[in-house]
Amino acid sequence: MVFRGARNSEHNMRYDFSGIERKWQNYWKENRTFQSDGNREKPKYYVLDMFPYPSGSGLHVGHLEGYTATDIIARYKRSQGHNVLHPMGWDAFGLPAEQFAIKTGTHPKVVTEKNVGSFKETLQRMGFSYDWSREINTTDPAYYRWTQWIFLQMFERGLAYTSEVDINWCEELKTVLANEEVDEKIADGYTVVRKPLRQWVLKITAYAERLLDDLDELDWPENVKQMQRNWIGRSEGIEIDFELCCHNQPLKVYTTRPDTLFGTSYLVVSPEHHMAEKLATAQQLVEVREYIERAKLKTELERTGLQKEKTGVFTGSYAVNPANGQALPVWVSDFVLTSYGTGAIMSVPAHDSRDWEFAKKFGLPIMEVIKSPHDVQEAVFEGKDSVCVNSSNDEISLDGLPFDRASDVMAGWLEKKGKGKRTVNFKLRDWVFSRQRYWGEPIPVKHYEDGSLRPETDLPLTLPDIEAYQPTTTGESPLANIPQWLYGTDEHGKFRRETNTMPQWAGSCWYYLRFIDPANTEKLVDPEKERYWMNVDLYIGGAEHAVLHLLYARFWHKVLYDLGVVSTKEPFRKLFNQGMILGEDNEKMSKSRGNVIPADHVLSSYGADAIRLYEMFLGPLEQVKPWNTHGIEGISRFLARVWRLVYPEPGGPVSLTEDPLSEDLLRTMHKTIKKVSEDTEQLKFNTAIAEMMVLVNELHKAECRNRTIVETLLLLLSPYAPHISEELWQAAGHSTSTISEPWPAFDPALAADSEVTIAVQVNGKLRGRVTAPAKSPKEILLEKARNDETVQKFLDGMTVVKEIVVPDRLVNFVVKPI
Repeated sequence: MVFRGARNSEHNMRYDFSGIERKWQNYWKENRTFQSDGNREKPKYYVLDMFPYPSGSGLHVGHLEGYTATDIIARYKRSQGHNVLHPMGWDAFGLPAEQFAIKTGTHPKVVTEKNVGSFKETLQRMGFSYDWSREINTTDPAYYRWTQWIFLQMFERGLAYTSEVDINWCEELKTVLANEEVDEKIADGYTVVRKPLRQWVLKITAYAERLLDDLDELDWPENVKQMQRNWIGRSEGIEIDFELCCHNQPLKVYTTRPDTLFGTSYLVVSPEHHMAEKLATAQQLVEVREYIERAKLKTELERTGLQKEKTGVFTGSYAVNPANGQALPVWVSDFVLTSYGTGAIMSVPAHDSRDWEFAKKFGLPIMEVIKSPHDVQEAVFEGKDSVCVNSSNDEISLDGLPFDRASDVMAGWLEKKGKGKRTVNFKLRDWVFSRQRYWGEPIPVKHYEDGSLRPETDLPLTLPDIEAYQPTTTGESPLANIPQWLYGTDEHGKFRRETNTMPQWAGSCWYYLRFIDPANTEKLVDPEKERYWMNVDLYIGGAEHAVLHLLYARFWHKVLYDLGVVSTKEPFRKLFNQGMILGEDNEKMSKSRGNVIPADHVLSSYGADAIRLYEMFLGPLEQVKPWNTHGIEGISRFLARVWRLVYPEPGGPVSLTEDPLSEDLLRTMHKTIKKVSEDTEQLKFNTAIAEMMVLVNELHKAECRNRTIVETLLLLLSPYAPHISEELWQAAGHSTSTISEPWPAFDPALAADSEVTIAVQVNGKLRGRVTAPAKSPKEILLEKARNDETVQKFLDGMTVVKEIVVPDRLVNFVVKPI
C-alpha cells in the first residue's frame, strides 16, 4: 500500500506493511518463538504489564504505550541472552460486565469472553512478544481456586474476619456501591447513604510497618513510594484521655502535637463515633441526631475537602483539659473521620487551619501557644520552627521549648499522670474485601447454625449459573437467591454459604506468580520455578495504580512470604509509570469527549511498526503527551526509508553491497550501537529512535548500502519495529529470525568522539568555542582557548587569576584587571 502523507517520488513507493505484519505474526505463533526457555542456567528477566481489564470498549492507542514499552525491553533482553518471561492475561471479574448483565440478561462470562477475544486480537496485531502459552484469566475456576486458597490461609490465621462496616448504599437501586461509583450515581440523581453492613475484612494493618519499611529497598519512582507512605500514614503521637463531665468513661483523642495541648479550646468527634449520640444532652439530642443523619448522605471526599464550609453541632457536653483543667465543649462535625486515630480530635485553632475556620464560624476561643509572627485571631500560624508560649501549670512548663522537645516533655508528663499513652498510629485501615455482586470470586466460607464459620474443603467453589443478576433488596448478592447453591449439610451440620464475593482487586494481587507456573494443579506455584523467576524485574503500568493495586499486591505477597510460598519479600523490583497519551484535543481520551482513537483503526491505516515507533518517539515514556496523526505519518515515511536501504527500487531486487565503510560511517555505526543500547536499557526510547533516524539519514546521504551497517541497523530496530526488521533481515539472505541474533556490540574506541567542542568562558560567561581531539590534555585545551580570536578580546588587559579545565567540555579563565 502507499503510505499516507507521501508527498513526492521519494516517498511514493509500495511497502505492504499489512501483509508483512501478518506473515511474521503467523511465523512467531507457529514457531512458538516467545515461549520462555526452560534452561534455568541462563540469566532470567521477568518483564510484566499491569493486568488489563478487558472492557467492552476495546483498546485505544493510549493503552498501547505501556505494552509497547515492555515489549521493546523483552525483545532487547532476549537478544542479550536472557531467558525472558513476558506473559499476558486478563483481570476479567468486575462491575462493568455485571452491570451489562443486569441490563441485558447476558451472562457476564459471555461478555467477558467476547471482550477478551477483542483485546487479544489487538495485542497480537501489535506483534507483542507475549508467551501466550501462559495466558491466564481471573474468572477461570482453575485460577480462582488459588485466589480462594490464599483467602483461606488468611482466614485460618486471623487475617480475614467479618465486621460491621459502613458502606455506600444506594436507596433506589437497593445495592452497595464501590467508592468509585458514588459520585457518578449521585450525579445521575440517585441517593447514596452510609450504612453499616456485615463485611469481610482483610487485616492489612498487621503488615503496615513492613509495607512501609520495605519501600526503601525498591527501585520505584519516589513519588509512588511517597504516595504509599502517605496512604499508610505512619505517625508517632499520644492517645490522651479527656475526662468527661457527667460521663464515667473518658474521651480518647490521638494527637501528634501534644506540645499544643494548652491551646486546646474544644474537642470534636465524628458523626460515626460510638459516643456521638451518647454525648448529646437532652436539649441537644434532636439536633445531634439530625446532624448525624445528614452526614450519612455525604461521601468522605465531600466531608474532608479543604474548600468545604465547616459544619457541626454542639453536643452540650464538656471535657476537661488535663493540662490546665479548663472545660472544653465537645462538638460533632463531619470533617472528622472515624477511620483515622480514635475518631475524636483536640482542636487547637491558633495553629491548625481547619480548627481555626471552625472556631471562627462558631465563635470558639483561639489561644496562642506557639509563638507566632502575627495575631492568631486574624490568621492561623502552623509553623513548627517556633517555640511554645502560654504553656505551663504548677507541674510543667513548655514555654521556650521547640516543637520536638515540648512534645516529648508533654507526652512524658501525661504518661506519668496516667492521662495518656504514646502510640504509633496509621491512616491505613483494614481492607474491606466484600462485594455484594455475582461476578466475582465466591468467598469459600460456610456459616453454620451454631454461629461457627468453616472453610470450604473442596476448591474451587464455583459460581452457579443464574438468570437474575440484581442484588437482593437486603443488600446481599444475587447468590442469596440460589437456594440449591446456598444451603447444604455436612458432617458439622447445616450451613449457609457466604454470599459476598471478592472485589476485583483479589485476582490481580498475585497473578504475577501464576504466570510462572500456570498449569500447576497441585500448588499455587512450584517453589523452584518461583525462586528462579522472582522478583519481577520490570513492572510497567499507569500511575492510577500507584497506591491501591500495588499496596494490596505487596500485602498478599508478604502473607505468602510468611507462609513460605514465595522466596522474596517484595513482588516488583523495578516499577515504571508511563505517561498518558492524550487525544488530539489535548484531553484525556474518553467516550464522553468523543476523542477516543481506537487502536484497530490506526493499525489498519499505518500498521503495528509505525504505531510502536510513533508512541515511543512522542517524548519521554514517563511524560504526558498528545496524539498527533501527522506525527505517525512522519514515522511511516521513516520506515519507508529503512525499506529503501534494502530495496532501493519499488519491486526491484535486494541491493546490499560489501563495499568498505568510510571512517566516518564506521564511527557513526558504533556510536549508534552505543547510544541505542544505553537508551533502551534506560527506557529512553524516544532518543534511541532519534539516533537510528540519524543513522538512516547518513546512509541515504552517502548512498551507502553496506551490508554490515544495514544489518546492524535492522538488529537495533528489531525490538522497536520487529515486523519490518524481520522481513528485511530475511531479504538480506538470513534463514534465522532476528530474535535469535545477539545484540550488536560496539567498539568503545570507535564509539568515542574523535573531536569534541569545548566551551570557553571568561569569569563564567561563555565567550567562545574551540574544537580539539577527544581526551586532549589540559595544556592543549588551554592553548587552543587562549589562541581563539574571540576569547583573546576578553583576555586583553586582564590578569588570569585561575584556569579551570573540565576535560572534553569546558575551559574557564578567571581574570581581573591588570
